[in-house]
Amino acid sequence: MSGDIAISVRGLCKAYKIQHNVHRPGTLAETMLARLRHPFRHDKNETFHALSDVSFEIKKGDVVGIIGRNGAGKSTLLKVLSRITEPTAGEVDLYGRVGSLLEVGTGFHPELTGRENVFLNGHILGMRKKEIDRQFDAIVDFSGIEQFLDTPVKRYSSGMFVRLAFAVAAHLNPEILIVDEVLAVGDAAFQKKCLGKMEDVSRMGRTVLFVSHSMPIITRLCPNAILLKDGRIAAQGDSETIARKYFEVDGGSGAHREWPIFEEAPGDDCARLRSVRVTNVQGQTIESVDVSEEFRITVQYWNQTNNLRPTVSIQLYNEQGLMLFVSNDFINQDWWNEPRRPGIVSATCTIPAHLLSEGQISVVAALCTYDPDQIHALERDAVSFQVKDATDVDRIREKYTKQWPGLVRPRLSWKVNVG
Repeated sequence: MSGDIAISVRGLCKAYKIQHNVHRPGTLAETMLARLRHPFRHDKNETFHALSDVSFEIKKGDVVGIIGRNGAGKSTLLKVLSRITEPTAGEVDLYGRVGSLLEVGTGFHPELTGRENVFLNGHILGMRKKEIDRQFDAIVDFSGIEQFLDTPVKRYSSGMFVRLAFAVAAHLNPEILIVDEVLAVGDAAFQKKCLGKMEDVSRMGRTVLFVSHSMPIITRLCPNAILLKDGRIAAQGDSETIARKYFEVDGGSGAHREWPIFEEAPGDDCARLRSVRVTNVQGQTIESVDVSEEFRITVQYWNQTNNLRPTVSIQLYNEQGLMLFVSNDFINQDWWNEPRRPGIVSATCTIPAHLLSEGQISVVAALCTYDPDQIHALERDAVSFQVKDATDVDRIREKYTKQWPGLVRPRLSWKVNVG
């Protein structure tokens, strides 16, 4: 059975005990005093199931994406597969040597130099010194940190850490490469380099398991994908279909998202998101947008400073995860002229009719400042909505009733001369 199988997962479960009202006295006297004061108090235990009855098989040479919102169980799954975490129940069989890149620093000893950690990781993977020696120059060249190679890695920046960790994981010839979205720490050029390397690894017939929130990367790199939701498999299949399912199953909280409690809202000491809403021109929240009508996206936030001037940024993605456009409120002159005081700020973007194609649209909302460049809040899948085009009335499509291709479908002016 295992001849063409690289990863086999059957009934995998991972549960954690979460304790509430935990009190740990430091001395015997404190223990006795606490018992006298609270004779009936008991610590409360809650069981959190990070993974529940997860089963799948991945063939050798397959490149599979793992997607899902934060808390869906993606990183827990990779930790179990990488043998960093023991499962609570179920079975996992891995047929081949595994190289993994999860959180920054996993598998590296902070007191050792970069050079020493390369050899340490190689030995952990079961490689001989001669094998590591053959790949050493390629690892150093790919990482681009040659001048810091003999520096203890505890002094590395997160970007340097990722560069070396990925170079080690990808060049020590693992049969199975497991990569979390830790690559987001690196710069854009290095991310592109890593994606190219993963494509090379897959072409060599090795198996790649890759977690990402970026649907364009998933659909480009991974022919197949698994969608996790609340620790369970919600769907699996070809990556384009699963990317669409991602927006259907995990497409934010509909057309309205709100964070009523300031301390729990996404953001920092400068600015925090308060709400994001999709509305019609009358101000009513709408889950569905007609292509022939303009609509609005309103972002409210708490401004906490007099010194900086936050700007609202929205990014719209289609169901394949492709960015349609990005827009910022600083293009409005009022943004520059209005005094900015601490308090609630509301920014509304009007999106014209006859611009978007049909399908599910997901909105990323962000709060940023420039000079200095800072991202204060970034909420993926903040809201989502459906773009529809009815065919029973006179429309731009006229009598054409098939699917209209293209990322956008603006109503452009045409002039026709006959004869």
